[in-house]
Amino acid sequence: MSKLMSKIPLRVQAATVRATYALPKALRRAIVGAPIRIDGQELALDAQLLLVLEKLAGFKLADGTPVQARERLAASKALITGPPIEPVSVRGLTIENDIPARFYTPDGLGDDVPLLVFYHGGGWVVGSLDSHDNLCRFLAIEAGVKVLSVDYRLAPEHRFPAAADDALAAFHWAVKNAAELGIDPERIAVGGDSAGGNLAAVTAHQAVQAGGPKPVFQLLFYPAVDASVRRESRELFAEGFFLTSDDMDWFSDHYCPDLAERSDPRFSVLLAEDLTNMPPAYVATAGFDPLRDEGEAYAEKLKASGVPTIARRHPDLIHGYATFISVGTRFKEATAEAATTLKAALALT
Repeated sequence: MSKLMSKIPLRVQAATVRATYALPKALRRAIVGAPIRIDGQELALDAQLLLVLEKLAGFKLADGTPVQARERLAASKALITGPPIEPVSVRGLTIENDIPARFYTPDGLGDDVPLLVFYHGGGWVVGSLDSHDNLCRFLAIEAGVKVLSVDYRLAPEHRFPAAADDALAAFHWAVKNAAELGIDPERIAVGGDSAGGNLAAVTAHQAVQAGGPKPVFQLLFYPAVDASVRRESRELFAEGFFLTSDDMDWFSDHYCPDLAERSDPRFSVLLAEDLTNMPPAYVATAGFDPLRDEGEAYAEKLKASGVPTIARRHPDLIHGYATFISVGTRFKEATAEAATTLKAALALT
């Protein structure tokens, strides 16, 4: 089936995806079959349908060389992201150490406003400004913030801690250039999904440890925070739910091949000895995600360290849901909750 799909133009495939999600619920259920239930959770119909379409298309997140995986992800963008979310103005920037970035300003938003420094997911190996463009647009509009999306260096060309170094440099650049960006330097949050969630948490921790300016909030979607152990969710959802256990190994082996370095808090921030004084956090996890348990362990450790933290599990969703906001309704609902939380948190600072 994947060979057949590869011969169909992407615009036709994209139209098919949208038409499929527009079908009556009974027909969509007939396409995917019986509900999937694991660990006391039932997978959302929107998520189950996406997994069926992914299988039909023969899509694999981590396969072949890093270059091939990047090309495959870029090609798949047209299938699920939809048209650009408006109204928001977007411009490219080059920030600290020649790091490419993209700056989003919702229409009508003035100066002296909050900023979200955003780090895209992709296992530190794939992902780009383009792959997360609509998510950044959505967060900017829904949260009423400006967004600085950071195109940090990727592995294996640039291995650990290159991405972490770029992430921290981008935060410091935003603080130093607040006036030019028209943002309040006292209201800068960091956020990201998956590997980007890792970089946001790592950036917050490094900033706190350095004793200088620190983010005021962490917006974390299903973050990777501990590469040192395999928790139960990694075994329960090792295959079949978009991100697989093998994918995680592939990403980690490219980003941080030295096993001894994987306990470094700049990679496994959950292992940091001290999380006190960290910024308040919203930590969202997906029920059917191999990363679920480590994200929730991070939230619990923040709470134990006295950090105001909202730990939110979406028990019916899969890894990557924040990038699927243009298909179905469930992914968008979950992501909108995060944006609303960010808006409220920044209004209080």
